[in-house]
Amino acid sequence: MKAFRQYDIHIFKLAIGLHDYQFEIKDEFFELFDNELVSKGNLTIDVSLTKSETMIEMVLHIQGSVELECDRSLDHFDYPINSHRKMIYRLGEEMEELSDELMVIPKDSQIINIASLLFEFIGLEVPMKKLHPRFQTEEEDDDEEFLEIYSSTTETEEEQNQEEQVDPRWEALKKLKK
Repeated sequence: MKAFRQYDIHIFKLAIGLHDYQFEIKDEFFELFDNELVSKGNLTIDVSLTKSETMIEMVLHIQGSVELECDRSLDHFDYPINSHRKMIYRLGEEMEELSDELMVIPKDSQIINIASLLFEFIGLEVPMKKLHPRFQTEEEDDDEEFLEIYSSTTETEEEQNQEEQVDPRWEALKKLKK
């Protein structure tokens, strides 16, 4: 629990206005969470917090890299991350998550711990298909070939189906039109 405290933001004593924070994310941060997605990384997170009487708005700039394992070769590689995210905390009666970017927190909250929020935002930047950079050009070429083949076959099949599927009732109506 002590390790999580370094990601606390004391909001109770903050004056209304803009406040800036910076967090360094290293391998120890990822050890705090039970995951298999990311276990190593070196990131800097700049947080701009704007406090008003009824809400707190955070804009996070995440920059750095995480170590991923290639799905094809199982080699490890550094994946660069450069992202902007936004989180809004509205002051209310009880804790409630309204959406991915909007959360209600009790008015008397003194601290917001953003460790899990940071971990979630970093996880959102990890691609579904993790390919080592040496495979990415091959993958793009394969995708282009597939799209060319798929588009040419689907167009001809669709055209053939349209020609074959003329409802005889429509033919009768077309004759009336003339």
